[in-house]
Amino acid sequence: MSNDSPIRTRVTTSHWGAFEVQTRGDRIIATAPFAADPEPTAIPDMLPQAVHHRSRVLRPSIRRGWLERGDRHTRGEDDFIELPWDEALDIAAAEIERVRKTHGNNAIFGGSYGWSSAGRFHHAQSQVHRFLNSIGGYVASFGSYSTGCAQAIMPHVFGIPFLQYNYGSQDSWQTIADNTRTLVMFGGINPKNSQVSMGGITEHETGSWFERFRAGGMRCINIGPQRTDAPGGCDWLALRPGSDTALMLALAHVLEEEGLTDHAFLDRYTTGFDRFRPYLMGQADGQPKSPDWAAPLCGVSPEEIRALARRMASTRTLITVAWSLQRGHHGEQPYWMSAVLAAMLGQIGLPGGGVGYGYGAIGGIGRSMKRLSGMTLDQGQNPISEVIPVARVADMLLNPGAPYDFNGKRDPYPDIRLVYWAGGNPFHHHQDLNRFHEAWKCPETVIVNEPWWTATAQRADIVFPATTPYEREDIGRSTMDDYLFHMPALIPPVGEARDDYDIFAGLATRLDAEEGFTEGRSSADWIRHLYEGYATEAAAEGIDVPDLDTLRDRNWVRLPIKESEAPPSFLARFRADPEGRALATPSGRIEIFSDTVAGFGYDDCPGHPVWLPPQEWLGAATQDAPLHLVSPQPGDKLHSQLEAALADVAGARPETLVINPADASARGIATGDLLRVFNGRGACHARALVSDDITPGVVALPTGAWYAGSRSNIDPHGNPNVLTQDVGTSRLGQGCSAHTALVDVAKL
Repeated sequence: MSNDSPIRTRVTTSHWGAFEVQTRGDRIIATAPFAADPEPTAIPDMLPQAVHHRSRVLRPSIRRGWLERGDRHTRGEDDFIELPWDEALDIAAAEIERVRKTHGNNAIFGGSYGWSSAGRFHHAQSQVHRFLNSIGGYVASFGSYSTGCAQAIMPHVFGIPFLQYNYGSQDSWQTIADNTRTLVMFGGINPKNSQVSMGGITEHETGSWFERFRAGGMRCINIGPQRTDAPGGCDWLALRPGSDTALMLALAHVLEEEGLTDHAFLDRYTTGFDRFRPYLMGQADGQPKSPDWAAPLCGVSPEEIRALARRMASTRTLITVAWSLQRGHHGEQPYWMSAVLAAMLGQIGLPGGGVGYGYGAIGGIGRSMKRLSGMTLDQGQNPISEVIPVARVADMLLNPGAPYDFNGKRDPYPDIRLVYWAGGNPFHHHQDLNRFHEAWKCPETVIVNEPWWTATAQRADIVFPATTPYEREDIGRSTMDDYLFHMPALIPPVGEARDDYDIFAGLATRLDAEEGFTEGRSSADWIRHLYEGYATEAAAEGIDVPDLDTLRDRNWVRLPIKESEAPPSFLARFRADPEGRALATPSGRIEIFSDTVAGFGYDDCPGHPVWLPPQEWLGAATQDAPLHLVSPQPGDKLHSQLEAALADVAGARPETLVINPADASARGIATGDLLRVFNGRGACHARALVSDDITPGVVALPTGAWYAGSRSNIDPHGNPNVLTQDVGTSRLGQGCSAHTALVDVAKL
């Protein structure tokens, strides 16, 4: 590249929103915020370093031990042999065919539950699933690490898929600003998390909405272990992690004891309160769930609990619940109990009242858009019926054929011989990574499409170098955003990287499935085909969308689909007409008690919400593990993306651990000290940040550092998932329990 080459500037979009990209020749040299973004994120700053990082996978690579001996046990320790594309594709296709013929397609696990990408055609999840379906199917996964538990339990309560509730049936920020007087945030609403969203959010505005809330006199109460989980100016009710259900029960007890429960609402719109009340008031087990009972469990005084309950009953109150609460042992309980508490207040279905989930978890929730369909690559039909909860991957690999319970069903784990992963890093998402490292040795073959040498790529057998979104053309859109982008190929592919589509097309050709996978179309053909379908759908809704060539020239357009007021939610319609708009639950009502759930016979998730102490929390702390670890999302990236470049920044690694001054003083720790964080599952390094913004007894270590450890050593970068426990939330949800972990910390 010559310095005399002209600099070119174009806009593209991503999970973290739109931004300008400057290129010179074949390199990205700089980024700048998108002009229309009021609160731009700094995440794109690392893009030039990440795209051109030395950790890029440059050529098709096959692990030596697997190629020469079929060895599975040196994954993560072996070197790789680079091969020409045709030879590598031949080897991969032959191995896929061997597994299909010998063991059947139900021995293939298609990973990549993935986030929805900003680029609608080059969405790795759709690509890998379409390919696997074209060759006979695969074992799939249910849910996500973010919301898998909630996706299982909440349809039993409200009769609607949880993500549909999240994205299309909750009050907008404007509705909240106009109507809510008390905002009770279990787990907070963190602006850093709302920097990112499935498909991207162009105008980041969560922080500005809270400024409006406070200016309008709304009281915003952050309930959780960290003050920083909500914007500045919010009240903070410091809560022990894992005790939210106890606090909710105590609030409900006050409502019932003081005659503040809206029984008229319960009688008309819910079922099962009569079966829940004896437990709440202590008639069923001899223990009233009173503020005096809850205070030592959750660390909030009885007086504070009573005052909060009275305020919630006397004002228009919206209860919000972070996704993080269901990522813990018995995570079903706070989600179910929050719905019961909102029902007892009688405000469900009123503007700015009731209960909402995931505000602040991603940027799109709270934005009201006219929904436009289209621009989705058809994944085809999967002939294989076996599906596992996504967080139970290690259990599946370690225990083929073993029975497991999930949401009323009992099935054996499939016997997986081949894993194909594209568009994700399970060695970021999964818990107890040292255990997962051992489980990952069980399949006969692991194939990965990946731009970087992540921990997952390093533990694969065949690694195909994949392009990043900046090396290929696509269309950027999200159902939660009012911008439409042409995403140009800003630079040529780095090394010999290929698009996922071309990789799978090459494999499909070798497996006699080319026509089913490609339908005779190139990437450019597919982009035009999908875009024209989208434009047709938009026109039917009265929305004028430019043709593809015009969009290429303009780079981006803003569509007139943003609505100042959200249309009435399904709960508002239900409240107005509970018979004509009955919910899709067995009773047609909100289920405080579920006969269906009770019929499963699970002692870890009975027929109504209950207090069940987590396996690991401060109520069970020991001398060896006295601190509760929470592992929030990072603020400098989405999950582990761009981590390669961030790890090169001086002082950025190991990751920062936040610790309360009392806990730090007892251990002789000061801000900036290097630490060892450890428990019986593993250990990692971290760098201390001493702060009174975290409650005593709790430490916070963000996720996202690339895993570089195993059971024989310490993870040097600060990945908290060497410490978290790999157990299901319950037999009903089987979600991940990342926030249920006890550790200790020592100064190095």
